[in-house]
Amino acid sequence: MPPRSDEPRRDATGSRRGSSRGAEHREPGVGGISDARAYTPRGRTIREGGGAARAGGGAEQRRTPRSSRSGDPFRPALQVLDGGRTGATRAGRRETAAGGRTGVVRTVSARPAREPFDDDEPAPPRRRPGPRRPARPAARRPVRKPRRPPKLADPRRRLRLGTLLVLALFTSIGIRLVYLQTASTPAYADGGLANRLAVVELPAPRGAIYDRTGAPLAHSVEARYVFADPTQVKNPAATARLLSPLLGVPASELAGKMKPRKLPGGGWSQFEYLARGVDIDRAKQIMALELAGIGVHRDERREVPGGDLAANLLGFVSQDMNGLEGLEAKYDDVLEGKPGRKRYEVGQGDLAAPIPGGYSQTTPAQPGSSLELTVDRDLQFKTQRILSDAMAQTRNSVGAAVVIEVGTGDVLAQASYPTYNAADPTKVNSPADREDAATSFIVDPGSIHKAITYGAALQEGVITPDTTFPVANGITLGGVPFTDTHPANGRTMSIPGMLAFSSNVGTIKIADKLGPDRLIDYQKRFGLGQPTGEGMPGEASGRLLPANQWSGSSYGSVPIGHSVDATPLQMAAAYAAIANDGTYVQPHLIKNVVGPDGKKKPGAAPVTRSVLSPANAAALRRMLEAVTTVDGPDGRATGLAAAVPGYRVAGKTGTGLRYDNGKRQPGEVASFIGMAPAEKPRYVVAVFAWSPGGEGGAVAAPAFRDMMSFTLRHYRVPPSATNKSPKFEVFPH
Repeated sequence: MPPRSDEPRRDATGSRRGSSRGAEHREPGVGGISDARAYTPRGRTIREGGGAARAGGGAEQRRTPRSSRSGDPFRPALQVLDGGRTGATRAGRRETAAGGRTGVVRTVSARPAREPFDDDEPAPPRRRPGPRRPARPAARRPVRKPRRPPKLADPRRRLRLGTLLVLALFTSIGIRLVYLQTASTPAYADGGLANRLAVVELPAPRGAIYDRTGAPLAHSVEARYVFADPTQVKNPAATARLLSPLLGVPASELAGKMKPRKLPGGGWSQFEYLARGVDIDRAKQIMALELAGIGVHRDERREVPGGDLAANLLGFVSQDMNGLEGLEAKYDDVLEGKPGRKRYEVGQGDLAAPIPGGYSQTTPAQPGSSLELTVDRDLQFKTQRILSDAMAQTRNSVGAAVVIEVGTGDVLAQASYPTYNAADPTKVNSPADREDAATSFIVDPGSIHKAITYGAALQEGVITPDTTFPVANGITLGGVPFTDTHPANGRTMSIPGMLAFSSNVGTIKIADKLGPDRLIDYQKRFGLGQPTGEGMPGEASGRLLPANQWSGSSYGSVPIGHSVDATPLQMAAAYAAIANDGTYVQPHLIKNVVGPDGKKKPGAAPVTRSVLSPANAAALRRMLEAVTTVDGPDGRATGLAAAVPGYRVAGKTGTGLRYDNGKRQPGEVASFIGMAPAEKPRYVVAVFAWSPGGEGGAVAAPAFRDMMSFTLRHYRVPPSATNKSPKFEVFPH
């Protein structure tokens, strides 16, 4: 075999025609093989034939294309997809030469030989010839089997897997929804309910206070309350300025109530009172303004038709209808109703209205009960007027008057001076003006206490109605002198005469025989030293001096009503026991409690106890008549000014002292307590008047006369014309 030349051959134009390693240049027609060259993907030429003939003499040699040995693992699969043929390409064909030889299998399309002048690019530089290598015989490579194409993924498996995942997702969501709708529903619903709830309080009507005839003394009338929803008020300052003149409340105060406020339990307050008891007409003006977040609802206002009529008894209430003083405060739990409440769901923002079908709960309001007093409105008015006119003659004075029905203990009238308008309780000179003087005015009763001393002496047998003894002009005990305003000059006096002239010396001598222990016992029986329990709040109890604390002068001061603290009501109740045949009946103001349904329940039964026998009580009443009847050459009785024309009157005058916080006050306390008709008393009237200048002495007896006269006529009590008072002898011979 001639040696191969590695020098590339060129044609006349200089173009490369072949390579010594690629293929030999053959003339056309030799061996029936075209002189076109084919290139492998790596740029190498493949001999199309003749190599084997030159080497072995006619046997055909096949070579596996280099492309089949490439590193691309997917080429067999791509060849399968391309037509299912392995080991051949679309371009490769088996060619049969003219000499009957078989062509070469190509793996790439054959490139046509470059013709002269078919490339305008300059020829690459000529490679330098290297040393010539000896030719090696071509090794026969083993024929490899084509690789098995990889198994493609099954789309049905992917579809099944995806379906399972989707089903699992929806199943978990469904389970969660069922759990939320069943097990956790109350928790989630309650958690958001508070933010949607609006609460409106439904006021309960407060019970009224009536007199014994059913006439209203204090009652509630329909009104309106104005409220704000701070979450809806757009401009608190501007809204407050518009409401201030209509409500009579400072704008700054209103604006403060309209500011958003968080509730202790969470959420924002949606209800704040701006005013209570607003007139209906004024409420309509407010609604006409159409202010955002401002509403009006039904309310009530306390009305006192009489103004100052029984004001010191009734007291007053706050704007929230809570009793603050008097009977309004004492029986606040009876009069006040139980307010109702409406809770309902509302929308948010502009839809702040009840949600149809939403949560709604209404607790109805329960009206309060009413009080029916023992007080007679007409008698109360007249008693107040008489007391006020009488006290107008004094300066900086305090007065009290009580009218009690004998036998029942009903307080028909209870007046105080000064008084006030219960409809406007702020307009007073002093808070003390609102106090009830009959139960809070503590005094040394003075000579009106002598009736208790004489009653105890009669009951204990120390004296009789016919007892007489000499009475000196004065007596000294414990270094304190006690004298009489009507000196007896040592003459013998009768018991009626001692009462008519209010003898201190004679009373002290009777008490000395009675003794301190028995006197204190009867003081307690007559109701001194403890509150009467009439029904007024803050009633004073008074004070009795225990026997072991008596000094030498106490033996003289206590029997005549000094060193004893008592209230006008206590003393009036003691005289009512004398008028009631010696039986003490607790004075009281509450006659009935009227429920919301109109049913009447009687008040608590009054406490009763026997103090004197009926005979001794009658004897004492007859002796007390001398106080209003004795008028002769021996002198005039102290109570003539209290006599009521046409009626027999039994009573007693008194001059006491007033103490305030343990300190004696200037002036004196003048008093008169009496009963009529004396033969069978129906009513007891007590009048007390204190003034710093001591002018009360001219007030008590005349005021009693006018009050008792009106009371007897008001209840149409027949006169005592056919049963006149007995004649009394002050100094029997």
